Amino acid sequence: MARYTGPRLRIARRLGTDLPGLTRKLADRRPYPPGQHGKGRQRFSEFKKQLYEKQKLRFNYGVGERQLRNLFVEAQASRDPAGKVLLRLLEQRLDNVVFRLGLAPTIPAARQLVVHRHIMVDGKRVDRPGYRVRTGQEITVRPKSREMVIIQEAVENPTLRLPGYLTFDAKTLTGRMESLPSREDTPVQVQENLVVEYYSPRL
Repeated sequence: MARYTGPRLRIARRLGTDLPGLTRKLADRRPYPPGQHGKGRQRFSEFKKQLYEKQKLRFNYGVGERQLRNLFVEAQASRDPAGKVLLRLLEQRLDNVVFRLGLAPTIPAARQLVVHRHIMVDGKRVDRPGYRVRTGQEITVRPKSREMVIIQEAVENPTLRLPGYLTFDAKTLTGRMESLPSREDTPVQVQENLVVEYYSPRL
């Protein structure tokens, strides 16, 4: 499935929650789904509840359906609860780490920085947004890119607070993953058990 490039607030309103990785705009400004009948009463089947929870992760982290499914398969093979492992794997994506460090206003903006080779991991340029950042690795902005307006504005006005698993030096634009992300570090209001229920019968 192709990456979503349409109106971002529309997705947040449809799913009924803020998606800080997708957009800075808040869904609660108009707390009802978009469209002519958005203010009507919605009926949620069990499948629809599961689907919406899965879609929250897919749109917030900007991953395709196949990518999310593959991450779930990996999470399910772990000894730890699959839902929590899935959230951890999503938080470890390089584009998300760049966003959580406050170097970009959204994950799509962070992805662009990564793809355009503005980001370095342990001193080497990495251009894969899905690169998995490990504990102890250092993420920094390439020296020639440190004066970019988008980076400077993001650092001055971060979208989210710095999570506990990261440290960041604003002077050198350098961050480090000090530990693996925990469930509490996930910025999206999601019921991961419903995501597990969605995928389990489909594998």
